[in-house]
Amino acid sequence: MTTPSPTPGLIETTGIEIIAESERTARPRDLVWPWFAANISVFGMSYGSYLLGFGISFWQASVVAVIGIVISFALCGLVAIAGKRGSAPTMVLSRAAFGVHGQKLPGIISWLTSIGWETSLAISAVLATATVFSTLGVASGRAVTVIAAVLIAALIVTASVLGYHTIMRLQSVLTWATGIMTILFMVLTVPHIDWQAVASMPSGPPQAMIGALVMVMTGFGLGWINIAADWSRYQRRTASDASIVLWNTVGGAAAPVVLVVFGLLLAGSDQTLSEAISGDPIGALVSILPLWALIPFWIVAVLTLVSGAVLGIYSSGLTLLSLGIRIPRPAAAAVDGVILTVGTIWVAFFATSFIGPFQSFLITLGVPIAGWAGILIADVLTRRRDYDEQALFDPRGRYGAVDWTSIVTLVVVSVLGWGLVVNSSAADAPWNNWQGYLLEPLGLGTYVDGPAGPYWEGNWAYANVGVLLALVLGFLVTLVARRGRIRRQEATA
Repeated sequence: MTTPSPTPGLIETTGIEIIAESERTARPRDLVWPWFAANISVFGMSYGSYLLGFGISFWQASVVAVIGIVISFALCGLVAIAGKRGSAPTMVLSRAAFGVHGQKLPGIISWLTSIGWETSLAISAVLATATVFSTLGVASGRAVTVIAAVLIAALIVTASVLGYHTIMRLQSVLTWATGIMTILFMVLTVPHIDWQAVASMPSGPPQAMIGALVMVMTGFGLGWINIAADWSRYQRRTASDASIVLWNTVGGAAAPVVLVVFGLLLAGSDQTLSEAISGDPIGALVSILPLWALIPFWIVAVLTLVSGAVLGIYSSGLTLLSLGIRIPRPAAAAVDGVILTVGTIWVAFFATSFIGPFQSFLITLGVPIAGWAGILIADVLTRRRDYDEQALFDPRGRYGAVDWTSIVTLVVVSVLGWGLVVNSSAADAPWNNWQGYLLEPLGLGTYVDGPAGPYWEGNWAYANVGVLLALVLGFLVTLVARRGRIRRQEATA
């Protein structure tokens, strides 16, 4: 699997194979472009409403946002180190921790996560298009939604099929273009901020801050962590690990920190706006813009959402290949594009609420992804040598077919984690009401089946500490239980 990669052309044909040394020309600061462009989405402003929904003040939410966003993208940076060391996609490098065949378990979870994220971004772009067109009186109805879904999906899939080099060039342009337009949006909406209303918001308990922190971490860095090494695999082998982490963190966290804090100011100023964001995040923000600004806003909203979806669908295609699907990389991206299109149209037409199922999805898959991240980060930090690239594709090699320590660790921390998270949208996503089964036995919450629907009581119930538990336990168990195995693997180099 170390066949030299072809010279970069219009379409990247390299799949999950090892990147040839001659192709590894990227510098750590190049990581700013994909991460910044993918995370400058105005969708980030809607998190202001989501965080305040935990019943915390503006200042508490601001602290949570900064800490959660920065830490979560720093964790992405640690995973990105593996890309530099092994020149392969994230889910191939994870075979060193789980085994060549054992990796398929977290691989499936990762693929579902990426599909879910890219679909949610596409849905936001479609809803924004429908809202802007309706507001302008240009067109409305199902035809607009279908056409928007197809065109947006086509844009996402085209960029993803073209591959790494095209995406990197595209993201560098989008970073500047969308950055400027986003600043314009912020300038136009500053008059809507009611500083007195924001400052007078009551504070919430520490448990509510933890719940908000978990949501921020899963909604930003942890939502991308399963693809972090995909964008660092073209880095020079001599690149500094610290530089990889730094530029990954800066690129991913810089825009969201500003956007979320600004979103907190808007949501804290207007309760009606805050509630409207739950149904249509981008469409709600349209309502506070002057009419002439709707088209520029629509353009920047769609481009930023598409930018994030492009990263997701490109990487979900690589994950699909890592599961053993034997098709060319562009075809894998196209397959995921079809799924994205169908999912977008279905949600746009049949889902009664957007944020409810989305939050439920984040927490459910966020638990095993957090556990996997803890395991892989511990594996990366423990290793002192580059990966054995041949062994990543050979179940008889040093990494073996299945690493049962990692598999069992992932299963156990996921089971424990799911027992300590709850479905905060029981009415919109009733299929997830099985979670939280450890809260009552541990005295952390009480399940109430009220006439208006089931809900949980207790300050810790909605803290969703299961995500953090899975991350920390996965890391600590791997650090202790697999250190000897990793040392023996490296001793045979």
